[in-house]
Amino acid sequence: MKVSTEQVPGSQIALEIEVDAERVEKAKTSAYRRLASKAKIPGFRPGKAPRDVIERHFGEHAILHEAIDRLMPQVYKEALEQEKIEPIDQAGYELVTEEPLVAKFTVPVRPTVDIGDYTTLRVPREPIDVPPERVQEGIESLQHRYATLEPVSRPIAWNDIVRADVDATVEGAPLVHEEDAEFQILEERPISLPGFTEALIGKEKGASFEVDVTVPDDAPDENMRGKQAHYKVAVKEVKLEVLPELDDDFARLAGEGFESMTALRARVEEDLREAVEREDDHRYRDAVMEQLVERVQPEFPPILAEREADRMLQEQASQMQPQNARAGGREGLERFLKQVGKTEDEVRDELRPIAEARISRSLVLSAVTEAEHIAVTDAELEEEIERLSSGAGEQAEEIRRLFSSDASKENLRHSQVTKRTLERLMEIASGEDQASSEYETSSEDETSSDEPSSQDAAPPTEPEESVTRNG
Repeated sequence: MKVSTEQVPGSQIALEIEVDAERVEKAKTSAYRRLASKAKIPGFRPGKAPRDVIERHFGEHAILHEAIDRLMPQVYKEALEQEKIEPIDQAGYELVTEEPLVAKFTVPVRPTVDIGDYTTLRVPREPIDVPPERVQEGIESLQHRYATLEPVSRPIAWNDIVRADVDATVEGAPLVHEEDAEFQILEERPISLPGFTEALIGKEKGASFEVDVTVPDDAPDENMRGKQAHYKVAVKEVKLEVLPELDDDFARLAGEGFESMTALRARVEEDLREAVEREDDHRYRDAVMEQLVERVQPEFPPILAEREADRMLQEQASQMQPQNARAGGREGLERFLKQVGKTEDEVRDELRPIAEARISRSLVLSAVTEAEHIAVTDAELEEEIERLSSGAGEQAEEIRRLFSSDASKENLRHSQVTKRTLERLMEIASGEDQASSEYETSSEDETSSDEPSSQDAAPPTEPEESVTRNG
């Protein structure tokens, strides 16, 4: 057979195979025998009808395609071995011509990602700022946490705490059903649907009432948008929130106990700064990855995105169903599609861009990991497991048990490698790596003199490899 290959976009290889006529004829002979063995032709025992009779009975075209169906997997496998091609999934297949017999396979292969000089990537980073108003909001949040609640016998007003039975439906379908629900009436924070909170104002303890509100157009459930929600409410109790004074006595009461409001305010600011830094790290990490992926634009077989979209679809179907009523396989998927009111193709079309972005990100990250020689040793893995378990208190043994299998350890190892790779990229993109190198060079220049340094006086006691950066 003759084999030709061509690299095509999407990390795929077009593999064209022309099969020798002699081999096709042998395959047709085998096909004739298979068909003859199961054909019921009057006047002939099974397998005894001559070839021309079989051809008239089934048609010569059917015999040829029986032969092709058996022949193609064989020649495809031989061509892969001959050209040393390693597919990562099933190939696309196209019959080009029947005479001569020529078939074309589009073979997905492992992507090769060229990340170029990724060390030149620079992404500006804004300084961290914690405005005084955010600190004050944190203090006020603590103030509300230590507030006392006093029952009142007057109509509901803003900032009151209400305990009530709430039942709501949309065109007969249940929306809310809560007994003894307790919530605070805040102007800036609507409860349930917009309009419901306002309906509570002015009602008193013991009041029962009904109200209709319109489901907003941006509601999560598309099937309920624009429809009327009918509420039945029974008010059981109204309480007034009494806030403590923000003084040193309050500071000593709050949290771990602080000697003054100044100390409490400093701690709140510190906690907020740490939270802002974590948020900023996440945003910056995403920005770095977005720019690097945009620069690299990795190519990969479309089948990888399809597989990822499949996985995401199954994951969403599982998550949307109650834990005690989850159905697997096709049944669970059909139930999910009915809940969201979409076809499988519609959901796949929505998921495909997200899947493609995930694949691109994963490929680029893997390439950086390899370029940076980032790895996590078994000892480092055990240290991480111990760190996680020691911080779990009474659940420490359960954490250790969860990480006792090889599969769970490898998942953790992969997570740690990814974390280190992202940290390294953030270091590069922010210029910290360059700044560190410049500082080290400057320090060496400042310490140079006519006297030999300790490094010049004696060779290192450990081989160079022992001090190279590991991840």
